[in-house]
Amino acid sequence: MQPVRTVFDSAVHVIVVGCGRVGSRLALELVHDGHTVTVIDRDEVAFRRLPSEWGGKSIVGAGFDRDRLEEAGAGHATALAAVTSGDNSNILCARIARETYEIPNVVARIYDPRRAEIYQRLGIPTVATVTWTTDQVLRKLFPEHTVAEWSDPTGRVRLVQRALPVSWCGRKLAALEEATGARVVTVTRAGVPYLGPADLVGQEGDILHLAVTFAARSRLDEALDVKPDDGGPAGEDAR
Repeated sequence: MQPVRTVFDSAVHVIVVGCGRVGSRLALELVHDGHTVTVIDRDEVAFRRLPSEWGGKSIVGAGFDRDRLEEAGAGHATALAAVTSGDNSNILCARIARETYEIPNVVARIYDPRRAEIYQRLGIPTVATVTWTTDQVLRKLFPEHTVAEWSDPTGRVRLVQRALPVSWCGRKLAALEEATGARVVTVTRAGVPYLGPADLVGQEGDILHLAVTFAARSRLDEALDVKPDDGGPAGEDAR
């Protein structure tokens, strides 16, 4: 399986709270991909994990401190990853980012997998430390931009993860299959996975795992990028 990479039409601003092994690697990968990055950590020594000219900004302080978040550019950030060693600090930081600054893509690192599931159900994407990788951070931050997670040996069939766009909310996911030729394998909704689609109707926040052939990939991308005021994708509205 190849590492997940993010793909954007333009650079975005990302805040990383915590400069440990995960936070420093995440920051470097995001800068390498062309994004602007600010890292916040209580301990100035932690920034030694970053090269002297790594291309981002470093701020000493707590990630839930609003002054530090303001300094880090929370007002125009597209994503924030709270990856310190403290569950409570990460969740508090993620909630402030989501509720106060309305940062659209937020993820929190949680050591206790039971707590991670609770917060996931509350709408805060989390990953328990036992399954934590930098790739998973990127998937949680930018689910609508991830590439293939798996492909068969020929490369003709791939399993991809995509966030359901607003244009498909309220529509039967079976119609998405008919319109694209892809197959919806699972739908993760509020942290709970469902096999489908059957008669499953799309909801805001759904994360889809789809099996798609190389030939159908462009149709899938086109359908998922349709804007609501364009009349929506092909297929009947859910009733």
